[in-house]
Amino acid sequence: MTILGALLVVAFLIGGLAQVRLETSVESFLPHDDPALQELQAAASDFGGDPVVVLLESRQPGELLDQQHLLPLLQLEGQLSRLPDVAATYGPATTLNQIAGRVQDLLAELAGRRDALRARGGDATAAEFDARYGALLVQGLPAGLPTLRNPGFVETVLHTPDGQPKPQWRFMVPSDRAVAVLIRPREGLDQDGTDRLVQSVRNAVSAARDTVGAERAIVSGVPTVTSDLASQVRWEIPVIGGIAVVAVAACFLLIPWTRGVRRRLLPVVTTTVAVALTVATFGWLDRPLSLGVVAFLPVLLGIGSYYPTYFAQHARRRVVLVVASATAAAFATLALSPLPLVRDLGLTLAFGVLLAAALGMVLVRAVSRADAEPRGDRRPAARTAASWPIRAAAALLAVAVAATGWVMLPQLRLDSDFRNFAAGLETLEDARKVESVIGSSGEVAVVLRGPDVLAPQAVSWSHSAQSMIVERHGDQLRPVISPATLLPFLGSSPSAAQIEAATRLLPPYLTGSVFRDDRRAAVLSFGVRMDDLDQLRTLRDDVARNLPPPPTGYRVELTGLPMAAVRGHELVSSDRVITNVAGILAAGGVLLIGLRRRSDAARAVAAATLATGVGLAALWVARVPLTPITAALGSLTAAVGCEFTVLLAEAVRRGNAALRTSVLLATATSAVGYAVLAVSQLEAVREFGLLLAASVLLALGAAACVVWLTVKPLRRSDRRPATATTPPVSVTTPGGGS
Repeated sequence: MTILGALLVVAFLIGGLAQVRLETSVESFLPHDDPALQELQAAASDFGGDPVVVLLESRQPGELLDQQHLLPLLQLEGQLSRLPDVAATYGPATTLNQIAGRVQDLLAELAGRRDALRARGGDATAAEFDARYGALLVQGLPAGLPTLRNPGFVETVLHTPDGQPKPQWRFMVPSDRAVAVLIRPREGLDQDGTDRLVQSVRNAVSAARDTVGAERAIVSGVPTVTSDLASQVRWEIPVIGGIAVVAVAACFLLIPWTRGVRRRLLPVVTTTVAVALTVATFGWLDRPLSLGVVAFLPVLLGIGSYYPTYFAQHARRRVVLVVASATAAAFATLALSPLPLVRDLGLTLAFGVLLAAALGMVLVRAVSRADAEPRGDRRPAARTAASWPIRAAAALLAVAVAATGWVMLPQLRLDSDFRNFAAGLETLEDARKVESVIGSSGEVAVVLRGPDVLAPQAVSWSHSAQSMIVERHGDQLRPVISPATLLPFLGSSPSAAQIEAATRLLPPYLTGSVFRDDRRAAVLSFGVRMDDLDQLRTLRDDVARNLPPPPTGYRVELTGLPMAAVRGHELVSSDRVITNVAGILAAGGVLLIGLRRRSDAARAVAAATLATGVGLAALWVARVPLTPITAALGSLTAAVGCEFTVLLAEAVRRGNAALRTSVLLATATSAVGYAVLAVSQLEAVREFGLLLAASVLLALGAAACVVWLTVKPLRRSDRRPATATTPPVSVTTPGGGS
């Protein structure tokens, strides 16, 4: 039966782990089911997602668009447009080719009409036609024939008379030494599809770099950042997980707490199995794991190893199971976060903690029965005497520091830019180089929806809206493409006939980037820097407040990835107090219900509140910004602070030095496990690990302080025998025998 059960577990692990998917797409960093995200997805469905940007730079001005390199650039753009999962590709060579083709069609149409008029009315009618349209053609085609082989045509279309790129093409020709190609992926592309697309773009650009005359070629954009982030996470998961297992195992082997290598490594084995089962469960449920899985492995490995240790040191089974449930409840409150990344981390940890506690109880009991060794040392835990004035002074100092931290929590700077999760990777440096050339790192979209966005009132509104935005925020919002930039020759009040004629002149390649095919949506795109989300929030509010009212029957959406990121920043910032308090209250509530000694629940809440406040005060003094994960520091600290408080109080009351040693051992394993995250190349993960390691030490200090102030040893006659626990395991305490 045991063999059958083991085989079933192995099959569950293999099947589940084989189905695990990793997700680091933008959606995992944005508020789930929020209108801001829904509007972003709707805009992506209409006009394509946030683009992969290919920036090509040459040594000499104009080299990329000269006669030698323009046709190879056209071939590259065509190759990129044919890649799977591409919704649209925009580049200067294709734009020129489409315009040239459209003008040639127009000339052919005019020639055909002239021939028809001449056949019907003779030379006089043809002369009248020439007089009407000849001058316009000469004025409209000053550079000669519309063809890519005509340098004059290329120069006239793309540049002003002084040689600068025309405003409507700056998103493709940002300077005389650079061109940009934008590849918009289809809406709803998953992480694997994004990875394939980015790699295909890189391969195509690398192969064509010399032929297009590029001295430097950079593939960037949000999809590239998320793809490289996913690759880094995949590489780091086994590396960091392996180092964490070795580091935690070293703690159990080097710190004397019990006899025998097998018993010392039992907590590590138990928790490693719990980690694997947790990940496999998510695989079977078809739930993708986000970036938090990198942090999840060491965190669960550190915390999950507590419970076998407590069971082995004869802690009451009820107490251990209750504190494990309280820890799971504290982690589960992370599900209150609006960001899927944080919610997934909390739910994964909550499930893993409960699984680790259950496995620890079963396996320690089985090993103890097999060994059948006598109970170890139960000598009283040492307790340092201190006078009440000293205790009161220490308590007042700790409370004052903690109160400062809680008061300053709403004032702490929040850094929730999802791109900073890739800090430390070369791809983010590439993104900043592209931003410095193009002038933007994201696109803000003003989407007009209504019955006909090519109606005169709709086109006029688009001109007014762009004028207002450029006038008020031209230093922050750079026009990319819009009805006003696509049709500048129409003016601000065109007629329906003029609009129809103008759009007929332009290739669908360009009109499709602004107007949806059914004419029920139009977009005004603006490039913006995403360096400061607080500044972007102010910008968003001012634009929304000052946009002209849309025509009757139309509505306006202010969307784009920067706006969705601002919304997530707002939600995390406004909920930071609630999420911190929720973790502490959830853990305290479980302890209050589950523990027979209700005063321990109050002590645990006090210790968690104290540790969290001191940690927040330290962040404030050090000017360290919060991230979406560390914004819920109370939930993370409460998870261990409550456990330490309850078990230290139990150790002091029962005079159990071995149990107190197990708490110190748990502190060491947690701190070491978290500190392992410092080997990550991702700055956000490194900072998270170091902050958690510090929070464990704060939790231990707060728990020890509260217990020192409020708990007295029971008289020997009042101590209850540890009947509701696991069978005894031989232990060795520092300075004592087994």
